[in-house]
Amino acid sequence: MEKFLERLLSDPLIDKLIYAIATVAIIIILVVFFKRYLARYIKDTDTRYYARKYISFIGFVLAFLLIGAIFSERIGKLTVVLGVAGAGVAFALQEVIASFAGWFAISVSGFYRIGDRVQLGGIKGDVIDIGLLRSTLMECGEWVKSDQYTGRIVRIANSFVFKEPVFNYSGDFPFLWDEITVPVKYGSDHEHARKILRQVTEETVGDYIASAKHAWSDMLMKFRIEEAKIEPAVTIMLNDNWIEFSVRYAVDYKSRRLVKDRLFTRILEEFARTDGRVSIASTTLHLVETPVIDVRIDEKARKSQDKT
Repeated sequence: MEKFLERLLSDPLIDKLIYAIATVAIIIILVVFFKRYLARYIKDTDTRYYARKYISFIGFVLAFLLIGAIFSERIGKLTVVLGVAGAGVAFALQEVIASFAGWFAISVSGFYRIGDRVQLGGIKGDVIDIGLLRSTLMECGEWVKSDQYTGRIVRIANSFVFKEPVFNYSGDFPFLWDEITVPVKYGSDHEHARKILRQVTEETVGDYIASAKHAWSDMLMKFRIEEAKIEPAVTIMLNDNWIEFSVRYAVDYKSRRLVKDRLFTRILEEFARTDGRVSIASTTLHLVETPVIDVRIDEKARKSQDKT
């Protein structure tokens, strides 16, 4: 047993293995130390997040390079074996390789960044982490109406950026065009209704107009895209039941539900001040004519029933 241990310890490969383990352990300790140090002294959330990511990446690269340097002689001898096994490994790990390629594409091409609201792999949510193999989303929607968080954290393989469309709600243009419909009763003053809707909308979303115009001008410089109307627009359409007004406006992608609540509240308040000049419509049934009811009694059947 002692001779075996002596022979084992005298093997240069064992020495290199010990050096490699010690190197990795030291790098892990340093990475953990610097992450905790940064968390203590960096107050900005975004800066702290990216700093922790960079430290982890630097630690990984450094460990890889040092291990490669330690086993450089052995790696040279294993080149042929690794080349033969590479095809099989690539086939077995094709999803992993595709996810890593997806991470590289996300990092270089900017499909999305931390904090963006995206729809990826059929899941909508805010990006809270981008790893080498998976992106992590805080889910929105599902059983919760509008764009509110559900509380579920979803991890999606980065390979989905090559398989399905990536919908980014906040990338280069952090605004969305939203629309509400307001039914107004026939006989109401439609011109006054249009004026109220335009005024209420401009008051509610006016703060977004200047920022949206500036963001859209950047879009025009970056992409081959036409000019768009940022200011709120009110259009009218007639149907069988009421006058239907559509109000279209640009809004911050995180404020859609809040803005809708403010709009409908203000619209109801303003319509109420018109003293019936403008009224909200609802589905009604108008009975035009009472149908004729024809009741016939069979005399023979009635007499037979009386006898019994």
